[in-house]
Amino acid sequence: MQFLVDAQLPPALARWISAQGYPACHVADIGIASALDPEIWDRAYRDGAIIINKDEDFAILRTIHPDGPTIIWLRTPNCRRQILLDGFARLWPQMLDRLNQGETLIELRS
Repeated sequence: MQFLVDAQLPPALARWISAQGYPACHVADIGIASALDPEIWDRAYRDGAIIINKDEDFAILRTIHPDGPTIIWLRTPNCRRQILLDGFARLWPQMLDRLNQGETLIELRS
Protein backbone atom coordinates (compact mmCIF):
# COMPACT_ATOMS: atom_id res chain seq x y z
CA MET A 1 0.00 0.00 0.00
CA GLN A 2 1.56 3.28 -1.12
CA PHE A 3 0.18 6.79 -1.08
CA LEU A 4 0.38 9.84 -3.35
CA VAL A 5 -0.52 13.11 -1.61
CA ASP A 6 -2.04 15.78 -3.86
CA ALA A 7 -0.86 19.39 -4.11
CA GLN A 8 -3.48 21.02 -1.88
CA LEU A 9 -2.22 19.01 1.09
CA PRO A 10 1.18 19.60 2.71
CA PRO A 11 4.26 17.48 1.96
CA ALA A 12 4.41 16.90 5.73
CA LEU A 13 1.42 14.56 5.34
CA ALA A 14 3.43 12.28 3.04
CA ARG A 15 6.30 12.33 5.54
CA TRP A 16 3.90 11.44 8.39
CA ILE A 17 2.51 8.48 6.41
CA SER A 18 6.06 7.32 5.65
CA ALA A 19 6.88 7.51 9.35
CA GLN A 20 4.00 5.06 9.94
CA GLY A 21 5.78 2.55 7.72
CA TYR A 22 3.96 3.09 4.43
CA PRO A 23 5.55 4.39 1.23
CA ALA A 24 4.24 7.87 0.49
CA CYS A 25 5.22 10.87 -1.55
CA HIS A 26 3.83 14.29 -2.31
CA VAL A 27 3.21 15.29 -5.92
CA ALA A 28 5.96 17.92 -5.50
CA ASP A 29 8.43 15.16 -4.59
CA ILE A 30 8.01 13.57 -8.02
CA GLY A 31 7.78 16.75 -10.09
CA ILE A 32 4.06 16.79 -10.80
CA ALA A 33 2.84 19.43 -8.34
CA SER A 34 1.40 21.57 -11.13
CA ALA A 35 0.03 18.62 -13.13
CA LEU A 36 -3.62 18.39 -14.02
CA ASP A 37 -5.75 15.77 -12.29
CA PRO A 38 -5.69 13.27 -15.20
CA GLU A 39 -1.88 13.16 -15.12
CA ILE A 40 -1.84 12.60 -11.35
CA TRP A 41 -4.57 9.96 -11.77
CA ASP A 42 -2.56 8.15 -14.45
CA ARG A 43 0.61 8.28 -12.35
CA ALA A 44 -1.16 6.83 -9.31
CA TYR A 45 -2.78 4.13 -11.43
CA ARG A 46 0.52 3.18 -13.06
CA ASP A 47 2.35 3.10 -9.70
CA GLY A 48 -0.47 1.39 -7.79
CA ALA A 49 -0.70 4.35 -5.42
CA ILE A 50 -3.65 5.57 -3.38
CA ILE A 51 -4.38 9.26 -3.98
CA ILE A 52 -5.03 11.42 -0.91
CA ASN A 53 -6.62 14.71 -1.82
CA LYS A 54 -8.82 17.46 -0.48
CA ASP A 55 -11.21 18.23 -3.33
CA GLU A 56 -14.05 16.41 -5.01
CA ASP A 57 -12.44 16.05 -8.45
CA PHE A 58 -10.78 12.68 -7.84
CA ALA A 59 -13.89 11.33 -6.12
CA ILE A 60 -15.90 12.17 -9.24
CA LEU A 61 -13.27 10.56 -11.47
CA ARG A 62 -13.38 7.43 -9.31
CA THR A 63 -17.14 7.07 -9.71
CA ILE A 64 -16.80 7.46 -13.49
CA HIS A 65 -13.78 5.13 -13.76
CA PRO A 66 -14.26 2.34 -11.20
CA ASP A 67 -11.05 0.60 -12.27
CA GLY A 68 -8.86 3.60 -11.37
CA PRO A 69 -6.75 4.21 -8.28
CA THR A 70 -8.19 4.22 -4.79
CA ILE A 71 -9.07 7.70 -3.54
CA ILE A 72 -8.93 9.07 0.00
CA TRP A 73 -10.99 12.26 0.00
CA LEU A 74 -9.98 14.26 3.07
CA ARG A 75 -12.85 16.63 3.87
CA THR A 76 -11.34 19.09 6.29
CA PRO A 77 -11.62 22.85 6.49
CA ASN A 78 -8.57 24.94 5.75
CA CYS A 79 -6.38 24.86 8.84
CA ARG A 80 -2.80 24.96 10.03
CA ARG A 81 -0.60 22.04 9.09
CA GLN A 82 -0.32 20.61 12.60
CA ILE A 83 -4.09 20.62 13.08
CA LEU A 84 -4.48 18.80 9.77
CA LEU A 85 -1.83 16.22 10.72
CA ASP A 86 -3.41 15.65 14.15
CA GLY A 87 -6.83 15.15 12.57
CA PHE A 88 -5.42 12.76 9.98
CA ALA A 89 -3.64 10.78 12.70
CA ARG A 90 -6.98 10.31 14.49
CA LEU A 91 -8.59 9.05 11.26
CA TRP A 92 -5.64 6.83 10.25
CA PRO A 93 -6.80 3.57 11.95
CA GLN A 94 -10.31 3.90 10.47
CA MET A 95 -8.86 4.65 7.04
CA LEU A 96 -6.57 1.60 7.14
CA ASP A 97 -9.49 -0.61 8.18
CA ARG A 98 -11.57 0.64 5.28
CA LEU A 99 -8.71 0.15 2.82
CA ASN A 100 -8.18 -3.39 4.10
CA GLN A 101 -11.90 -4.06 3.57
CA GLY A 102 -11.46 -3.14 -0.09
CA GLU A 103 -13.10 0.28 -0.21
CA THR A 104 -11.86 2.29 -3.18
CA LEU A 105 -13.40 5.70 -2.46
CA ILE A 106 -13.08 6.75 1.15
CA GLU A 107 -14.40 10.07 2.38
CA LEU A 108 -12.86 11.16 5.68
CA ARG A 109 -14.15 14.07 7.74
CA SER A 110 -12.38 15.48 10.73
